[in-house]
Amino acid sequence: MTRSRYDVVIVGGGAIGSSIAYALSAEPGFSGSVLVVERDPGYQRASSALSASGIRQQFSTPVNIRISQYGIGFLRRAGEVLAVDGARPPVSVNEAGYLITAPPEGVGVLKRNHELQLSLGAKIALLSPNELRSRFPWLGTDDLGAACLGLEGEGWFDGYLLLQAFRNKARAGGVEYVADEVIGLSRSAGRIDSVQLKSGVGVSAGTVVNAAGPHARQVAAMAQLVLPVQARKRNVFVVSCPETLPGCPLVCDASGVWFRPEGAHFICGSAPDPANDPETFDLEPDYGFFEQTVWPALAVRVPAFAALRVASAWAGHYEYNTFDQNGIVGLHPEVRNFVLANGFSGHGLQQSPAVGRAVAELIAFGAYRTLDLSELGIERIAAGRPLRELGVY
Repeated sequence: MTRSRYDVVIVGGGAIGSSIAYALSAEPGFSGSVLVVERDPGYQRASSALSASGIRQQFSTPVNIRISQYGIGFLRRAGEVLAVDGARPPVSVNEAGYLITAPPEGVGVLKRNHELQLSLGAKIALLSPNELRSRFPWLGTDDLGAACLGLEGEGWFDGYLLLQAFRNKARAGGVEYVADEVIGLSRSAGRIDSVQLKSGVGVSAGTVVNAAGPHARQVAAMAQLVLPVQARKRNVFVVSCPETLPGCPLVCDASGVWFRPEGAHFICGSAPDPANDPETFDLEPDYGFFEQTVWPALAVRVPAFAALRVASAWAGHYEYNTFDQNGIVGLHPEVRNFVLANGFSGHGLQQSPAVGRAVAELIAFGAYRTLDLSELGIERIAAGRPLRELGVY
């Protein structure tokens, strides 16, 4: 660190924190100093590095659709925008689409979502079981009522590359990163005055941003605030299949299981039953969960998966918003220089470009300009007004 006071201190240097840092450094209307405090500088346990890194426009709320539309536009030009000294980071997106399936009783919700997505300009096809069988002959459809397929602007990318590109561009723009851990926030008169680091250093701050991922609740508690965000473990399994699945998109099954191609293999996973989904910082993959929950559902949806083999597995964190599973973004009403960017519940990587841009504008100008993310403010929690996604797995 080169100073004892910074205009902005960002707690957490993952995709969200580094996107905010980059956007501040690139904003002509902001000329302040920025410090990013990252407890895991090698990103060995970072959610950004351990994510399946998908992006979709198939949401049921306009704000999330618009966030993804901004995100896909950013990803398409990320190599150019995030280049440093002429070196373009190899960030690219495979726009193979999302296929979201629905049982017969879920078709009504799927159709309503589809109408909203089309009204906002998303390129999504609504497919009947016969159309699904024709397009994807390897797919089991006997128990399906319909599905929606993203025709463009959906797919997957390398989340770790995007994180590193944000970080490198931010540093090139003057942002400082320090390998340390925030252990205290000094609050008085409705403001955060300083940030205490594990190394013993105290840093004064004009604005503090909580981008601490699965540790967000603990950081908020340092400011005497309650944040409904928990660290939840999500397993990702790498499997091989004896048959090829031509044209395979990222499939989100009505069972909650998902899968997509990854090179010569597939990766897959599922959220556990809510009754067995505790907060945890353990990241050991659970192979029993694959055997009992994931594999049976895969074999129903793709009969060829009955003969799959598990090659490897890993686990990462969701920063899970227990209130409504959507991001919490914006200034806290009780602490007016404390900005939240938390609780994205598995959508953080795909939403990081838009959230970074929005938070940077909020800090620089006191208001959103490119995208209005007011709906994601924490005020909705106190008001008991959840922002829920329907029919989206």
